This record gives sequence, C-alpha cells and structure tokens, in this order.
Amino acid sequence: MASSGMIKFTVVLTCLAVIASHAEAAVTCAGVLNSVAPCIVYLNGGGISPVPPACCAGARSLNLQTRTMPDRQAACRCLKPILNSFPNPAAVPTIAPKCGVNLSFKITPSMNCATIN
Repeated sequence: MASSGMIKFTVVLTCLAVIASHAEAAVTCAGVLNSVAPCIVYLNGGGISPVPPACCAGARSLNLQTRTMPDRQAACRCLKPILNSFPNPAAVPTIAPKCGVNLSFKITPSMNCATIN
C-alpha cells in the first residue's frame, strides 16, 4: 500500500505538471519532480539514513536544470508546495550537501521563490 506522502506527492506532481506547461523558464515541474522523486524514501525516513544514490543523481540533475535565475525560480515554484507533505521537511536542504552537490539556491519550506537569483 502506498504511503500518504507518496500519494500526496503523486497528486501534486500531476497538478504541477499541468501548470508548468505555461512557465516561461526552460525547466519544467515534471523534470524537477522526476529529479527529486528518488528522494522520497530518504525524506519519509526523516533524513537520518544515508542518501540513496538515485536521490544524489536527482540532486545533480536538478543542479543542471537550474543554471539560470528563471529556471531556479521555476524549480522553487515546483518544489515549495510539496515540501511540507514530508514528515521532516527540514531534511530537504540536507540532500544536496550530503550528495556533494552545490545547488545555487537552498530548498526550504520557507523559501521565497521571487527572491531567488
């Protein structure tokens, strides 16, 4: 049986993929959410287990997708609505550093997408 976090993520992913088709940035919500999907197990575990290799690959992919300010802001708009659906949203910003990825913006539930540069 699927966890409630996975069900919420799937619903949000579907909704955001539809909305994202109107975005000006080259990054899409479907691409962003596909990158972070392998991290769900880590996040549902509270971020205390080692980050799975597939999650680190997703963090690297997200980093490649967010090279410009519009792309970073678009990725932020895709990610922000789902962050609080995880049992420990504070674990989200730990992923990139644990994977050795230097994202150009910090992913937190309180991030302001309009101020990301």
